[in-house]
Amino acid sequence: MNKNKAVVLLNMGGPNSLHEVKVFLQNMFNDPYILSIKSDFMRKMVANFIVNKRLEESQNNYKQIGGKSPLVAHTFSLCEKLNAQNDEYYFTYAMRYTPPFAKMVAFDLMQKGFEEIILFSMYPHFSYTTFQSSYEDFLKALQDLKYQPKIKVVKNYYFKELYNQVILKKIKESLGNENAEEFHLIFSAHSLPQRNIDRGDPYQKEILENVEILKQLLIKEGLKFSSIKVAYQSKIGPIKWLEPNLQNLLKSYKDKNLIIYPIAFSMDNSETDFELSLQYKQEAHHLGIKDFRVCQCLNDDDDFAKFILEQIKEAK
Repeated sequence: MNKNKAVVLLNMGGPNSLHEVKVFLQNMFNDPYILSIKSDFMRKMVANFIVNKRLEESQNNYKQIGGKSPLVAHTFSLCEKLNAQNDEYYFTYAMRYTPPFAKMVAFDLMQKGFEEIILFSMYPHFSYTTFQSSYEDFLKALQDLKYQPKIKVVKNYYFKELYNQVILKKIKESLGNENAEEFHLIFSAHSLPQRNIDRGDPYQKEILENVEILKQLLIKEGLKFSSIKVAYQSKIGPIKWLEPNLQNLLKSYKDKNLIIYPIAFSMDNSETDFELSLQYKQEAHHLGIKDFRVCQCLNDDDDFAKFILEQIKEAK
């Protein structure tokens, strides 16, 4: 292999089959950044309880979108594109909760003899629950293998012009030839418990900053939506999560047209393909929302690939 640097796209992962749904949930709820219980034993007990309670419903949800998460296939396709477009970097990916795990990927890169690895976050905004968890997981894999390449990192990039231009393109694609003034736009982000934000996680701040950047870009493009709001999805459990909750917010759009952009994700996954495009679409129909559209994430878009190639040159 004549490429001398490796780039690893870091993401949460998603089940590659119905069998892997249990693996995904177990690994996720055993992550101390997700379930912040200090005792490993107690976290494992609580995680097992949550997994057993959610497993059947989660498997049924995945059945409705083809029996697996679309995230891994999108990531594979993006890597193929990136490997074809450049001579310097070898692109691969590591998932936090499902294969390919960090240790498998790190071992492969060690066998191939790479002396420099750039870790590229597929999470556009920083959160301890996403990037930090994936980053530390990969560093631990290197440590366990006694593999010591030079490490560079690209983490949050929500403020970058080209990145936001690709989002703008996806919103335009969803709008088509319609008049923006006849639509309301909601930027939907994966929710987090409020206590995470209170403890200093910058995620919500970065989401809101990103939306302000996009509002300015929409004005420059002459796209004037009837309203623009931020909402949060995927809340679980009884504790206080970020507000407003998307499911509750939908109730105020009866007889309206709605476009949802899943701002927290670079890749389509169960929360876009099932939760937004199936579950909430059905709910929107019952609520009397006239037109409910969900924008695609960036996935393997050519311009997103171009953006990644630009960013890795600036890796620190």
